[in-house]
Amino acid sequence: MAGEKTIVADVDRSFYDFRYEEKDAFRVAEGLTPAIVEQISREKNDPDWMRAFRLRSLEIYNRSVMPDWGPSIEGLDMENIVTYVRPNTRMSAAWEDVPEDIKSTFERLGIPQAERESLAGVGAQYDSELVYHNVREEVAAQGVVYTDLESALRGPYADVIRERFMKLVPPTDHKFAALHGAVWSGGSFVYVPPGVEVEIPLQSYFRLNAPGAGQFEHTLIIVDEGARLHFIEGCSAPKYNVANLHAGCVELYVGKNALLRYSTIENWSKNMYNLNTKRAKVEAGGKVEWVSGSFGSHVSYLYPMSVLAGRGARAEFTGVTFAGAGQNLDTGCKIVHNAPDTSSYVNTRSISKSGGVSTFRSAVVVTERAENSKSAVSCQSLMIDSDSRSDTIPAMDIRTDKADVGHEAKIGRISGDAVFYLMSRGISEEEARALIVSGFAENVSKELPLEYAVEMNNLIRIEMKGAIG
Repeated sequence: MAGEKTIVADVDRSFYDFRYEEKDAFRVAEGLTPAIVEQISREKNDPDWMRAFRLRSLEIYNRSVMPDWGPSIEGLDMENIVTYVRPNTRMSAAWEDVPEDIKSTFERLGIPQAERESLAGVGAQYDSELVYHNVREEVAAQGVVYTDLESALRGPYADVIRERFMKLVPPTDHKFAALHGAVWSGGSFVYVPPGVEVEIPLQSYFRLNAPGAGQFEHTLIIVDEGARLHFIEGCSAPKYNVANLHAGCVELYVGKNALLRYSTIENWSKNMYNLNTKRAKVEAGGKVEWVSGSFGSHVSYLYPMSVLAGRGARAEFTGVTFAGAGQNLDTGCKIVHNAPDTSSYVNTRSISKSGGVSTFRSAVVVTERAENSKSAVSCQSLMIDSDSRSDTIPAMDIRTDKADVGHEAKIGRISGDAVFYLMSRGISEEEARALIVSGFAENVSKELPLEYAVEMNNLIRIEMKGAIG
């Protein structure tokens, strides 16, 4: 239509770009060597098996190849990345004991308020270390364990962690899984006993403040038979002129007839390489629900994977990705049906503007064992202007005739008629476009807790500000 805008200006996301002068107590040298890995292991007071695991992972990393099938990561040079930065504090269960600059960071992000109002427990990580961890007494009284992973390594659950750590995501999985195995630091351990229902969510929030650094937290969650949990993960970082790296790992064990919902809002800055790996194993009758919002980073490779290992196991993945100027976000999910009567449903939205590139990549595998399984994949893409790009790359590997598998994809642009209609009702063009995009992403926002739905819609409005040419 005449007068339709084809170029969209990018915006300043300054709310998340605040930073504080670095006051880290300790940091390793740039680069990646056996000496650096051993130094990290000493700093962490690792048990002997973990020190050996780290060095073995480094060997795997050195002989593994860089991914060459997705967005370019040529700008990421591990020789310039600091793999461990310890802030000038120790972890505390009392908010008043956290240093003022770190406390201010999380106050501005709304974390303590969220804890007081609607969360069962909170863990806050700053650079390479958890600085705050707390869980409500009534939740702990149910036998729920929510603590930092490193304390758990030396506590009553040490054998459980050794049995499960990087078993779902082994270092041989890919180069950055091996990197994670070598230099991981921080992260959370959660155990929900059989039959326990955690009524309100647990949350971890990760903030990377140091320029030129990497963050490699490890999250290990075990939801035992018949238990229920909602776990929320949030992350952000200020923008710097040097590359930062996030290569965390999430391993989820969902027991028989258990339910785990794992919600993420990622709002990394646009100098971040986000190479995270997330994987769940679901036993008979269990269900994993992924809710994912990806708004930040320069480049992302992010494909949460669900392995349906027991009869009747289920997986759902609901995601939205927003790629703006200078962003190439390659996201999606993987699902492996490896037992009969399993089911999965994937529903995603991707939005691109200002030359941003959004790629949805999915893989559904149905093995010979997975008779009478069902899977449906639906992905929709919205391009805000003519400079942007959106691609869909689905893969289906079906090894049995007794399965019902479907895929649909839609790619389009904002309707000029819809914008005109809203403007005729007294809404500005900028607000009209933001409303349309928010409605497009509603399937994700309605799945999030209220405060995170508000944050996601605010992020969309920030990104859409000035998006009228």
